[in-house]
Amino acid sequence: MRFEIMRLDDVDGTPVDTTVVDAASVNGIVQQAAAVGQRLWIRPADTPTP
Repeated sequence: MRFEIMRLDDVDGTPVDTTVVDAASVNGIVQQAAAVGQRLWIRPADTPTP
């Protein structure tokens, strides 16, 4: 499964940048963000149908 991770602005919460990663990478990104106090929004990524 893939997830879309949006880094949010500290002031108003608007998305600053977006990346799509596999499930195995989510934990590392969350740990990094927590270490520096970044706010994230994580949701399942839209997957195109074959």
